[in-house]
Amino acid sequence: MTSRRHASPVFRPASPATARLCAHLAALLFGLSAIFGALIHADAVTITFGRALFACLALAAFACWRGHGLHQRMAPRQFALLMITGILLALHWITFFISVKTGGVAMATLGFASFPAFIALLDRWLFRERIGRSESLLLVLVSVGLVLVTPAFQASDQGTIGLLWGVASGFSFALLAAANRRAVHGLPAIQVAFWQNTTVALVLAPFASWGLMRLDGLDWLNLALLGILCTGLAHGLFVASLRGLSARGSGMIIALEPVYAIAGAWWLFGAQPTGRMLAGAALIVSAIVLAARNKAAAPAETAEPPPAP
Repeated sequence: MTSRRHASPVFRPASPATARLCAHLAALLFGLSAIFGALIHADAVTITFGRALFACLALAAFACWRGHGLHQRMAPRQFALLMITGILLALHWITFFISVKTGGVAMATLGFASFPAFIALLDRWLFRERIGRSESLLLVLVSVGLVLVTPAFQASDQGTIGLLWGVASGFSFALLAAANRRAVHGLPAIQVAFWQNTTVALVLAPFASWGLMRLDGLDWLNLALLGILCTGLAHGLFVASLRGLSARGSGMIIALEPVYAIAGAWWLFGAQPTGRMLAGAALIVSAIVLAARNKAAAPAETAEPPPAP
């Protein structure tokens, strides 16, 4: 890894204000993921493959620019575990884009935002960590928030189905976060992101070829923007924000991602949220902020994935 003095000023914030700007830009780009997913005329597997492919190219270019090695300090067992986390990332993205296609941007984003509750439960189950008062409050906030944003308590309702797929996306992200605690400790975040995206692309390539052939020029452009901006650049901005903010501070800003996504969908698609949805969204975002506040400070280039779809 290159020394800090050789780091680009774009990705090495000189002040907390610049770091906060990087975090807000990352949250905005992560929020645009759902919007690009709605714009691209393709199935979830094709979108996920294209996103991973373009993200790999962007991350490789970034690593080359910064002088990072993408295969350093990895034992064979760790590399194998990294591939497993890549499969979990594929599952997370596929369920997220199914949610977008089924229920819309708001349902997908808010369903995914339930992930802090699943992380708390998995920490209790897998790592025997005690659920304290703050985790209990988090579970209550997410549960009540999901009840409020549910459009109809009917299994046939498209919005409800989309929300359930979004919750599945949140659960798969929690699995990914738990796996990363064992698999990627000590690795640079860019290296982890590159190999996880590479795994996604390799695993899904046989299933995405037909969908790729049906894309038009605008779909390819949106797919490239999704992979390069909303994945590669957004991840770089998130890592950059950690150099001027704590993981807690950056995570609290990233928690605004559902707000950016819902606002973007309202502006682009006229998808005006109801008062009940806004109330539920406020509770869910509060849960993400609470999770970020409870998180211990992390090193500057943590390998833990940013809490975003």
